[in-house]
Amino acid sequence: MSENFNEIESLIKDNPSKDLRLYTLGRFEAIVEGYSVNKKYWGRDKTLQLLQFLINARHRGGLHKEQIVNRLWEDSNKVSGDRDFKVAMHGINKAFEPNRPNRTDPKYVLRQGLTYQLNMEYIWLDLDIMEKLIEMGNNFINNQKDKAIQAYTAAIKLYEGPFLPERMYEDWCSEERERIQVITLSGIINLAELLIPSNPMESIRLSKSALLIDKTWEDAYRIQMEAYLVNGNRPQALRTYAECEKVLDEEFGISPLPRTKALLKSIEQIS
Repeated sequence: MSENFNEIESLIKDNPSKDLRLYTLGRFEAIVEGYSVNKKYWGRDKTLQLLQFLINARHRGGLHKEQIVNRLWEDSNKVSGDRDFKVAMHGINKAFEPNRPNRTDPKYVLRQGLTYQLNMEYIWLDLDIMEKLIEMGNNFINNQKDKAIQAYTAAIKLYEGPFLPERMYEDWCSEERERIQVITLSGIINLAELLIPSNPMESIRLSKSALLIDKTWEDAYRIQMEAYLVNGNRPQALRTYAECEKVLDEEFGISPLPRTKALLKSIEQIS
C-alpha cells in the first residue's frame, strides 16, 4: 500500500526537474522555483493569452507564429499581430526568467525558426498530472481497487474547476475544456462506484459533485441510487431516479437508460 501511495505522491509533489508549476483548473497560477508569479508581471492580457494558448496546444508540437496570431488575435493585421506576439512572448520569458542573461535561449519556451511550443520537460501542469492519475486508476480498477481509489482521490483533489475559466468563451480552448471535463467526470464516477460498499455517503457526495459539473451525467444519478440503497434510504433512491428522469427530459427529451430503469425496478420491488 505504501509503495502505491509513493508512486502517486511522486506525480503530485515538487519535482526538481520541473521547476515551473502551472495551475489551470478553476484558476490560473504560475509558480516558478517555489514563487508565485505576481499578476503585475504579466503586463498586458495578451501575454497571458499567448501563454495559455501554448498550454492548450502543448501536445501539438511547434506552432508557427502566424498560426498562433491568427487564432488568438484574428482581427489584427500582420504588423500589429507581429508586434503583439513579440511583446507577449517577451512578457512570458521575462515573467518566468527575469534574470536570464541576454542572448541565451529561454528555458520554458522552445523556438525553432518561427515555431513555438512549451518545453514540458521543465513544466508541471495540473491537468496533465490529473489525467495521469486517472489513467493510473483506470489501469487498476479491476485488480487493485485500493490503488485505484488512491489514484482517483489524488486526481480529483487537483480539479478545482473548469480549464482556464477566464477563457470560458474562447473557441481555441473549448475542445480541451470539454475533453478534460469528460475525463474528470469519469474519474469521479469510478471513485464513487468503488466506494459504494464501504462508504456510501462519500459516493453520494462525489456523485453530486459530478452533477455540479454536468447535471445530465446519468451515471451519477445511478450511483446515488445504489449508494442510498446501501445506506438504507430507499425513498431517497426513488427521488433520485425521479430527478434524473426530469432532468433528462427537460434537457434532451429522452428517458433514462435501460440500466437505470432496471435499477429503479429492483428498488421498487424491495418491500
